[in-house]
Amino acid sequence: MKIAIDAMGGDFAPEEIVKGIEIARDRYPELAFELYGTEEAVRPLIQNFDRLTLVPTTEVIEMGEEPVKAMKNKTDSSMVRAAQAVKNGEADAFFSAGNTGAILSSAIFIVGRIKGVDRPALASALPSFGGPNDSFVFMDLGANAENKPSHLYQYGILGSFYAGSVMGIKQPRVRLLNNGGEEDKGDDTHKAAHQLMKQTASFNFLGNVEAREILEGTADVVVADGFSGNATLKAIEGTAMTMLDQLKSAIKGSGIRGMLGALLLKPALKSLKHELDFNDQGGAVVLGVKAPVIKTHGSAKASAVANSMGQIQTMVKEDLVGKTTTFIKENADALKAKKIEK
Repeated sequence: MKIAIDAMGGDFAPEEIVKGIEIARDRYPELAFELYGTEEAVRPLIQNFDRLTLVPTTEVIEMGEEPVKAMKNKTDSSMVRAAQAVKNGEADAFFSAGNTGAILSSAIFIVGRIKGVDRPALASALPSFGGPNDSFVFMDLGANAENKPSHLYQYGILGSFYAGSVMGIKQPRVRLLNNGGEEDKGDDTHKAAHQLMKQTASFNFLGNVEAREILEGTADVVVADGFSGNATLKAIEGTAMTMLDQLKSAIKGSGIRGMLGALLLKPALKSLKHELDFNDQGGAVVLGVKAPVIKTHGSAKASAVANSMGQIQTMVKEDLVGKTTTFIKENADALKAKKIEK
């Protein structure tokens, strides 16, 4: 099982990317890795070439570059070459921590979009602190800044399939992220999307959900437009990290009693940190393309990179893309929400 790695993508690339891949190589013996990157920058970082191949490239797509233009102009970039390897059948999956827009462009235009999916989307599992399940699917997380009602409707179908086939959730509950619980809330796009979801029998739609409620376990799939989803995700992560830092500072400043209390609570606090720290989680999945494509945070460290490799291994083993393609073919009529969109 071979994974094509964009070694140059991310705030801490290539150091943390290489370090994470070497952790994953020791952890997952069934995986092999192709690292695409600038040879003089990447080769000195590799400690062991067992099941690891360096493919030299000459260009790097930076975080701030215009995605489609960068993808088209920098054909020898680490990102484009890694995506091309998947398209050519030289690798089973593509991973990057780089420019989100360029990753999406590479996934759609190089790896290829599954026929029947209008807009592939970024989906990730977030922790749920209530309800019957430990986590829920949140999508779109930034693949598309602007969406039509039909796109949000399709996300409900794709998210339900992912929650059921990968996470084992039966009859996933779907909600639409909005600025209020009432069905007449939001802009025209969200009002129309609500009606499409309300009328469908393709998934279990339970109405709108506000951002403050999504971690409470009231949904198994939360659908959002890419702008709102990305902003909400970053707000959650930022708040979580700030609260953990403030808690740590408060304990240190509370004297001996506080330190003793912290020792007693250490297992619980460690568990909470694990739930809230994105470096302990995998990456976001691009749903709707012809091969597994995983994008992790630009600021991801080695642990997040390694965990993403385990996530990819599961996706390939379970043939997620094959099952998704079959599901889309079998549900072609249900996916055509545009026919009933006002």
